[in-house]
Amino acid sequence: MKTTIFSFLLLAGIVLAGCAPRHPKIGLLVHSFDAPRWQNDQRYFVEAVNQLDGIPMVRVADNDARRQLAQAKELISKGAMVLVVIPVDQATASQIVNLAHKKEIRVIAYDRLINNCRLDYYVSTDNVRVGEIQAQYLTKIKPKGNYALLGGPPNDNNSRMLYIGQMNILQPFVEREEIKIGFRQFANAWTPEEGYRLANASLDSSANKLDAIICANDAMALGAIKALKERGLLKQVAVAGQDADMANIKEIQLGNQAVTVFKRIKTMASTAAEIAMHLAKGETIDPYLSTISNGERLVPSYLVDAVAVNESNVEMTVIAEGN
Repeated sequence: MKTTIFSFLLLAGIVLAGCAPRHPKIGLLVHSFDAPRWQNDQRYFVEAVNQLDGIPMVRVADNDARRQLAQAKELISKGAMVLVVIPVDQATASQIVNLAHKKEIRVIAYDRLINNCRLDYYVSTDNVRVGEIQAQYLTKIKPKGNYALLGGPPNDNNSRMLYIGQMNILQPFVEREEIKIGFRQFANAWTPEEGYRLANASLDSSANKLDAIICANDAMALGAIKALKERGLLKQVAVAGQDADMANIKEIQLGNQAVTVFKRIKTMASTAAEIAMHLAKGETIDPYLSTISNGERLVPSYLVDAVAVNESNVEMTVIAEGN
């Protein structure tokens, strides 16, 4: 499905269900601003809610799960009618969903699926597809050789989805013995420091004989690039990331990173804002585009397309979207 049809699908499915506040309060719980993209997500979301005559209320947990739970309670007490959650971790996030439902407040998971609860909606990019895009790009330029997979934190569902996508592409190469995955490990956080630590570990374990490193996000890719630079291996090892952070776009233009994956953040944020406002006004949204199992139910999901970004298409993707 093309992302341009999202608004039409949402508008086509609206059925009024009675009176609702003229300016409903919409809560946004952000896990952290630990990567540049999250400030853009917040900005686009707030802009969209304001344009729809809602009142956005934003809280940032700084990767503290207990703090995020407390922030959810605060927003509920202040009259939030819908919560949009970028979870710190799965266990606490499911508690937030259960707590909100007791107050008849709907919850939308944003970018990261919340498992094992009666989650109402999910808005994201198809993260399995993101992993596939990373691996597809690198296998075109490095169809043979030693690969390292630097995964995200295991408490984030996206880390698992990315890995599944990567292996969907890599497994046939592994079975043909064209690619060897000599190192695969999940990080403690989505940070350059973790990317640096894991990249050094992968280089040590392979005696510096790596052909490609697939990183869970662009922040970790920056750490991997730093490790490669210190060992004189820049431009020799192909590096993949995701998020299209501007620092990484510069590395791509310098030839130090092969590819990133661009998520259409503005589309994701505005879609989440539209759904939240319809729910707050008592409107039914139908149809949704797909469902994803979170272990408890099939969650109605809106998944935005992603695209590989290299030096040749930066202006047509990242700059065109306005990120």
